Amino acid sequence: METRKVQLSGGTTYMVSLPKQWANEHGIEAGSVLSLRPNGDGSLLVETNSVGGTCELSVTLDVGTATEAAIRQRILSLYTIGCESLTLTDRTGHDASAHQAVEAAIDGLSGFELLESTENRIKLTNLVDAQNVDVRKVSLRMRLVALAMQRDAISAITTDDVSLAERVIERDTEADKLFSMITRYFRRSLSDFREIEKLDQTRDSLFEYYYVCRQLERIADHAEKIASFVTDPEAPNLEGLKQEIASVGSRSRRVVDDAADVVLANGNLEDAQAVIEQCQELVNDIETLHRQLYDHDAPDEAYVGGMVLDSLRRTAEYGSNMADIGTQRTLRKQTPDDGRDTVPSM
Repeated sequence: METRKVQLSGGTTYMVSLPKQWANEHGIEAGSVLSLRPNGDGSLLVETNSVGGTCELSVTLDVGTATEAAIRQRILSLYTIGCESLTLTDRTGHDASAHQAVEAAIDGLSGFELLESTENRIKLTNLVDAQNVDVRKVSLRMRLVALAMQRDAISAITTDDVSLAERVIERDTEADKLFSMITRYFRRSLSDFREIEKLDQTRDSLFEYYYVCRQLERIADHAEKIASFVTDPEAPNLEGLKQEIASVGSRSRRVVDDAADVVLANGNLEDAQAVIEQCQELVNDIETLHRQLYDHDAPDEAYVGGMVLDSLRRTAEYGSNMADIGTQRTLRKQTPDDGRDTVPSM
């Protein structure tokens, strides 16, 4: 880091010299135009004109030897790191499986669309600009999806409703799609200040939304796991455990719902602490149920029941994680940037 003294020129203009090595490396000379971006934390970003202008990540990728799974994974990875335009090439010609892999990949990515498709070239582009994305609304939507999946998964396993379980499994794609979208814009915000301006959020807030959605995505995965026991014809019926599963499922869902409120509805420190205490109480009760399964008459039922209870325990713990980040968010907002004032007592 280099330091500079602020000088006053003409009685009205403040002047700061630029590091000569940096200026030479970027071709800065007298008359060059620089972009200045003041930030709320007191910092001032200085960008060269080439950086300050429109900068879109465009990638051309040879997938001639890639499998379907590899093509899907590479598209997802490039979408996540902020790719705006992606061209997939194959000198021998894209076969039907490659086209299917591309279609399957973009079906799970919000904003990525097929722009061009020829024998040797498939071009994808992003059609959603960050200024049209409301990160909080996406997070709220993900909360609704994850909680609905968990509720329906518990209902399916306690009523043996295969059709409902299948719908839960299908809906996991929606949860993944929402989380991929949040991840994309969070990743882009780490390297591009323009993205932060378009999203109208701070980096702190974007991380908090990302973290909450990460927990919700995991909750959705566990709901899918619970539903899969219902659709498995070889899985045992949990007749002797249904009442306990329904009760624990409802309590874990309440933990998650209350925890999400702390971040998404600006809850307070007392709300966050209450969620953490609810979670610990529920985890203790689940551990008691686990111990009771050791003496269960049907080993297969006890095994599957234990896995369901484990998923519900993890669901509650993900809620506790959200309450933790909610506590950090609340304290961050109460603490001035200079840190001189005292944070209100808990």
